[in-house]
Amino acid sequence: MRKSFVIVTILVLAAILATLWTFFSDLILKKTHPLPYADTVKKYSAAYAVPEEIIYAVINTESKFKSDALSNKGAIGLMQIMPETFEWLCSKNSEEDANAELLYNPEVNIKYGAYYLSLLYSEYGVWETVYAAYNAGRGTVNAWLSDAKYNNNGKLVNIPYSETAKYVEKVSENAAIYKKLYFSGENREEDADAGISSMAYGTVVSSD
Repeated sequence: MRKSFVIVTILVLAAILATLWTFFSDLILKKTHPLPYADTVKKYSAAYAVPEEIIYAVINTESKFKSDALSNKGAIGLMQIMPETFEWLCSKNSEEDANAELLYNPEVNIKYGAYYLSLLYSEYGVWETVYAAYNAGRGTVNAWLSDAKYNNNGKLVNIPYSETAKYVEKVSENAAIYKKLYFSGENREEDADAGISSMAYGTVVSSD
């Protein structure tokens, strides 16, 4: 009887510790994976059929939510869009004003970042390949896909650029975290509506 009691006690304590670990782990992740610009993200997620967790994952990876981020290659804003990419997207979206300064506006940046992701997904149909193209460019990814070393039944594999390979891994990881925390099951409405703060977090120069 005593032995059974000890075993049950250990199991109960283990369950409590596991629950506490999950709770505090999620709290930490929510600090590093917040939900700013939620109304805008939700709006363009719906408009362009790009899951919210993917938009958030790209923003988190690209700029850590700094609306005035500028890379040393010239990529601008939350989703680090290059001016020439913005010009191309504006032409496809029948927008006349393709002034790159507009990309510092979170609404514009998220709109065209989501639009670009939607176009890439229409082209490739695999989110990991989309992330690669977002980082390395469509021409580079198309060249890789034309080579059997990097194409496994239409899926991009063995990415030769270490920066792009790490980028794909990071965005995928962030998307999974966002989905787990906010956009799966009961979490979707409760958390997506709770901690929403549509604000810029300050000035930073992002890394590539």
